[in-house]
Amino acid sequence: MKRNLIRFFAMAIAATCLLAAQTRLGAQTAPSPQHKAQPPKSVRLYVFDCGVLHNADMGRFNLKAEDVTTTDMSMACFLIAHPKGNLIWDTGAVPDDSWTPTGSTVTQRVTLPDGQKREADLDKSLKAQLAEVSYSPADINFLALSHYHYDHTGNANEFASATWLVPQAERDAMFGGKFSGSLQPSTFSALQKSKTIILKENEYDVFGDASVIIKSAPGHTQGHQVLYVKLAKTGGVVLSGDLYHYPAEKTLDRVPTFEFSQELTRASRKAVDAFLKKTGAQLWIQHDFVGNAKLKKSPQFYE
Repeated sequence: MKRNLIRFFAMAIAATCLLAAQTRLGAQTAPSPQHKAQPPKSVRLYVFDCGVLHNADMGRFNLKAEDVTTTDMSMACFLIAHPKGNLIWDTGAVPDDSWTPTGSTVTQRVTLPDGQKREADLDKSLKAQLAEVSYSPADINFLALSHYHYDHTGNANEFASATWLVPQAERDAMFGGKFSGSLQPSTFSALQKSKTIILKENEYDVFGDASVIIKSAPGHTQGHQVLYVKLAKTGGVVLSGDLYHYPAEKTLDRVPTFEFSQELTRASRKAVDAFLKKTGAQLWIQHDFVGNAKLKKSPQFYE
C-alpha cells in the first residue's frame, strides 16, 4: 500500500512537470497577436513580390532576345498607405487560394480561357505579405488595377469589399462578355458587385491632396492607367502598369503587337513622358525584372 502511494505521487509530480514544460514551450512558440496597422503620418509605398513571369516570345513586344537583359518579367503588387486610407494597385497573376507556399520557389502554370498557357514562379502569397506589415484585405479602402490582363488581376477578388476605381471603358471590357486571350475573368468576377467609382477624367485624385493620382493612359487596353505617388522623402514615382514591359521598348521606341491601340499607346507614352519631365518623378516599369530587383521590398517601404 505504501509502495503504491509513493508510486502515485511520483507519477503525479512527473505529470505536473511535463504539463509545466509544455506550457512554457507553448508560450515560447505561439505566434504573437496580429496588430492592425495604424494610419501613417505620411504616405508610404510598399512593394510586394507577386512573382516572376516567364516569357520567351519577344516578338510580341516587337523586340529581339538580344534587346533585353532578360526575357523574364517581374510582377509587382503595391500598397499605398495614406493617412486617409489604403489603396492596392495591381494584384499579380496567380490567386493566393490556388497554390500553397512551401518556403521555396513554386512554379505555377496558368491556363487562359483561350487555351494559352503561362508559367510563373512564386515565393510568397500576397495576403501573407500584407499580413507581415499588419494589413489584411479588409483594411483596404480602394482597389485600382492598371488594366484587366490576367497578370494584374490575379487576387482582385480578395479586395471586392474595397471601392473599385475604374474607367467605364475598362469595366465594360471586363464584363462585356467578349474576352481576349489575356483575361482571366474568374480572378475579378467579384468586382462586378463591388462599390465602384467610375473614373471619367484624365486624372483622379484618390485622397484629395494630390499625393496619389490615377492617370489615364489608354492603349494597352481600353482604359489602361498609371499611378502617380508623391512621397515626402523619395519624391514622385509613377507606376507604369503596362505602358512599357521592358526598358528596351522605351529606348528603342517599340510598341507591342497586342495593344488595344498602338496609336493610343504612343500618345499615352508621350503624355506620361511630359508629366515625368514636369514633375521630376521616377518611372518604375512594373515588369522590368532588373529594375524591380533593385527596389526595396515589403516589409520595408518608401516614404
